[in-house]
Amino acid sequence: MIPPDLLPREVANIDQLPTPALVFDSQAVAYNINRLAEYGRKHNLGIRPHTKTHKSVKMAQMQLDAGAVGLTVAKVGEGEVMSELDAELLIAYPVFDAARRQRAARLAGMRPTIVAVDSLMAASELSSAARSAGTNLGILVDIDVGMGRTGVATPQLALELAQAVSKLPNLRLEGIMCYPGHVWCDPEDQVEPLGKISAKLRETLDLWRASGLEARIVSGGSSPTAYQSHLVPEFTEIRPGTYILNDTNELKGGFSSFEECAARVIVTVISTAVAGQIVIDGGSKTFTNDPCVPDRESGFGSLINFPNSRLLRLSEEHGQVDVRAEERPPKLGERLAVIPNHICPCVNLQNYAWWLREDGSLERLTIDGRGLLS
Repeated sequence: MIPPDLLPREVANIDQLPTPALVFDSQAVAYNINRLAEYGRKHNLGIRPHTKTHKSVKMAQMQLDAGAVGLTVAKVGEGEVMSELDAELLIAYPVFDAARRQRAARLAGMRPTIVAVDSLMAASELSSAARSAGTNLGILVDIDVGMGRTGVATPQLALELAQAVSKLPNLRLEGIMCYPGHVWCDPEDQVEPLGKISAKLRETLDLWRASGLEARIVSGGSSPTAYQSHLVPEFTEIRPGTYILNDTNELKGGFSSFEECAARVIVTVISTAVAGQIVIDGGSKTFTNDPCVPDRESGFGSLINFPNSRLLRLSEEHGQVDVRAEERPPKLGERLAVIPNHICPCVNLQNYAWWLREDGSLERLTIDGRGLLS
């Protein structure tokens, strides 16, 4: 790979990009940010966007400028990158091993930092780390609302953990976190599943209040449920990530429009040797092997301008596209634009992307948090 510092910092148009190239449409990004910000204002919901999607200080600052109440990160390393911005940070992921606990405690000395926990062991270890660092960490009790991944199972267990956290030194109990990542039905069908989440949170909050505990923050949300978040009135804030760029999952799930898909990968057709197939210069190291959740038979991305083609097979550097249903298949050397299935891991595979300005010129944009997995 050509080192980024040897590549141009700006190019006049997409045709000059080396491929494969991840491109962010600046106008679509701004639209997506402002649309959700307006929704939050309308429903008195704070927006704490998840930066794991874009991993970009530039885009995080845009979200803050639009009124975000803070930033969400998955890993401490992402938090360290985002700490250059003036924002309260939420690490929405278990911080368990010693190195990460120490880094999280130090991070709290730079920016107000909150960590989600679902066990007394995690809380106790964070308390010790914060005490050693001379800092204080906010804590959200993570409760499972249906995803079945992390989070205590019941409101009673959430109360018991909250009571324990409230007694630990160098920790401050801030509230509750949940993730409705299991809700993938059409937006108009989300009333019932979100109603169940609301009922569980309401029961939890009632137990807390009866025990003299308050939750300043009730943090939830996902991109598929983002614009139905008002159906969970217990939420004080939401943490969608994908919404800023969107992807084929969001598009085919009915959660975004084509115009709101702000990211695409520009590729070149490098082979037409096999009948009914083209090969593009982007494979699993460009797109990842994530299937499309709403349509698992659709392949690994949506080919703009070639809706009847399917990107069916990825090897490391090759993408094999079935074009038998196309009246005019792409030609050898032709450039194509592909919307990835899942933009978050796709971004993390890139050292940099290209920022498409309104005039059609592009600026190289470093993926600041790329590869920070701890």
